[in-house]
Amino acid sequence: MRAPVPLKTALVNTPRIEIWPAGLLRARSNFDARALSRARHVLRRKRDGQYLAADLPEGLLALVPRLRSEPGLDEALDLLDAAPAHRRVGLEHVRDLPLDRLEERLEQLGLDDAYAERTGLGLVAEPDWLAFAGFDRYRRPLWLHVEAARAWTHMREAALHDDVVLEAISGYRSHDYQLGIFERKLARGLSVEDILTVNAAPGYSEHHSGLALDIGAPDEPPAEESFEHTRAFAWLRDNAGGYGFAMTYPRDNPHGIVYEPWHWAFRPA
Repeated sequence: MRAPVPLKTALVNTPRIEIWPAGLLRARSNFDARALSRARHVLRRKRDGQYLAADLPEGLLALVPRLRSEPGLDEALDLLDAAPAHRRVGLEHVRDLPLDRLEERLEQLGLDDAYAERTGLGLVAEPDWLAFAGFDRYRRPLWLHVEAARAWTHMREAALHDDVVLEAISGYRSHDYQLGIFERKLARGLSVEDILTVNAAPGYSEHHSGLALDIGAPDEPPAEESFEHTRAFAWLRDNAGGYGFAMTYPRDNPHGIVYEPWHWAFRPA
């Protein structure tokens, strides 16, 4: 019988599949609702967010046809079965996932080593698990590296003490998610070069690490330069460094990314 995964507030990560606490997912059909109401965890495909299987007390319930042929399934099931060391109380070691499958994706976009040399950006690995850091503006679960999650919680509470509301817009994004951004914008007629002025190439975004998040303020549009005129930005400018956060893309940054006053990254000591 499969042992339950004890960590209820973590996203367990593999290159192709994520293992979510079932209580943080929204049902997309009546069938999903019945499964999620009894599930401990749900296996979710990273490429498109498809729910693959529900981990029920009596065993695994397939949510898609031909589940056994799903790429990456065995690795995900091994993690579900195992209870790795980082999930034992008091141990929170975070490991990097291998940077596989990225070269093929970058080649499809026409990007090679010259992109890294031109921008000064390096490939960013995904962590093998992420901590639940509350919800973002849109009531989606916010996943961050465990150290960044703690720092974000303390920083947000300190801002509230000063009557300033900081809203998370987004946190961790997988390589697959970043590729989806490019695919959608390419389908709208934008060129790769156009997209690269506002989005890092898949594999190069700080969001992959779980250490970066986009921050907003109530009644302000997300990810707009106007954020710099808010009390929230002024508070971050004066206080974020004390919590380990820094703005990554100031004006005229060397990476060629547009000014992003909303994008802040945690720098572990």
